[in-house]
Amino acid sequence: MTEKTESAQMNGAESLVRTLVNSGVEVCFSNPGTSEMHFVAALDRVDGMRCVLGLFEGVVTGMADGYGRMAGKPASTLLHLGPGLGNGLANLHNAKKAFTPIVNIVGEHATYHIEYDAPLTADIEGIARPVSQWVKTSKSAKDVAQDGAEAVAAAIGRPGGVATLILPANTAWDESNGPAAPVAPVPGAGPDPDAIREAAAALTSGQETLIHMTGDVLRADVLEIAGRIAAKTGCRLSCQTANGRWERGAGRVAVERIQYPVDIALKQLGSVKHLVLVGAKVPVAFFAYPNKPSLLIPEGCEVHPLAEIGDDHKAILSALCDELDAWGVEPVRQNAKKPDLMTGELNPESAAALGHLMPENCIIADESVTSGRGFMPYTVGAAPHDWLSLTGGSIGLGLPYATGAAIACPDRKVICTEGDGSGMYTLQALWTQARESLDVVNVIFANRSYQILHGELANVGAQNPGRKAIDMLTLDRPTLDWVDLARGMGVQGRKAETAEEFNEALARAIAEPGPHLIEAVLP
Repeated sequence: MTEKTESAQMNGAESLVRTLVNSGVEVCFSNPGTSEMHFVAALDRVDGMRCVLGLFEGVVTGMADGYGRMAGKPASTLLHLGPGLGNGLANLHNAKKAFTPIVNIVGEHATYHIEYDAPLTADIEGIARPVSQWVKTSKSAKDVAQDGAEAVAAAIGRPGGVATLILPANTAWDESNGPAAPVAPVPGAGPDPDAIREAAAALTSGQETLIHMTGDVLRADVLEIAGRIAAKTGCRLSCQTANGRWERGAGRVAVERIQYPVDIALKQLGSVKHLVLVGAKVPVAFFAYPNKPSLLIPEGCEVHPLAEIGDDHKAILSALCDELDAWGVEPVRQNAKKPDLMTGELNPESAAALGHLMPENCIIADESVTSGRGFMPYTVGAAPHDWLSLTGGSIGLGLPYATGAAIACPDRKVICTEGDGSGMYTLQALWTQARESLDVVNVIFANRSYQILHGELANVGAQNPGRKAIDMLTLDRPTLDWVDLARGMGVQGRKAETAEEFNEALARAIAEPGPHLIEAVLP
């Protein structure tokens, strides 16, 4: 059979799937409906695409986020019309803030059916646009493959992001022209000589200078270059509070993280005279608070933009290293340091067990919010690992993006640190972990409340909260039972109520393959 005949028999959905595979997309996270059935059928006719089902669209988009952060390339999602996309928006918001490459395929009614305003008719482009850097609705089956190739290029072009392709049902079932060739993404910008000289002048001014970073600069090889610059000039290195992916641990260049509480962050930054930005923005408070600043740098601090988030950070820092003649200076690397295991009452400090027990090259998918604020000192000298953070602040990401990270890196242990309130948003991810036999340890820190909001009541100046306010912040009456919830999803669970029980449960879960859950009950 000739290639022309094969193309003539190929519908739009199959041409799209083949184009995605040819463009390097190997996984489809899905929760489909009627309008996506031709795409579903095409997945069986095309080799090279793994299909992973999520039981809620927020799980689907969160899995795609975790996968993209670790794989460095996009997965596809498959979502059902406007409401399905809407259900996934919170974790697409997080992915947008992490600059994660994702290609959304969103089903739509057939073009000729939309005018009748059927129950599921919605403004899909309007729903997609706030979380997508690229949005397009295919007009016919002849356009679908090329649109798909352009979507992948938009997702992987620096700095990476969410591309949403809307697929009307008839463009999926009508005859196509066959698959399209991959489209090359737009590369990131290189060094700006003026910005290099300005940053070098700040770094050699004799005044306290901080290089503030996020994005690709937090990968170990690029951090080595930043470390040489710091060793040469005596500057400090910092990163955002939440970063898409941060390679840290023993043997790697250490970076201080700007803390979430405003008062602590102001102290961290209070003596800085020059701020050099690499991918990051000027540090700001997560929220506005009465009588506290939004910008966290001191008055008079000079800001020097060196690289935008989409620029080629390695090339730019290499040029700065040239300018400073810093290549011959060895960076200061983090010493290996394991904290002692705690005993007695189980509390957030018991998470020292993470730093003591985590295996080399593991992935930490962190959404522990309140409990996790103190994790960093206990893990800074742990075995080398990747740390994924809640970049967009929209809770419900932890369990899904741990799941996606495990699919991207099946040879690596994934540890999800999760709060009980956040975990309830997307606990269906546990079912996917069980179905796919993924190597994930889920640690649920159960303080039976939205604990962070108790502190926020005071921070924003809300006075004397009463029973109604407290009831909106507590997770009791009834108490959640995470061990039973995990069992219902097919994941073995264990409850820990002392530090010793937590240490033993974590060691066992790390040693055994497959998904596990530990409910760490905090007082």
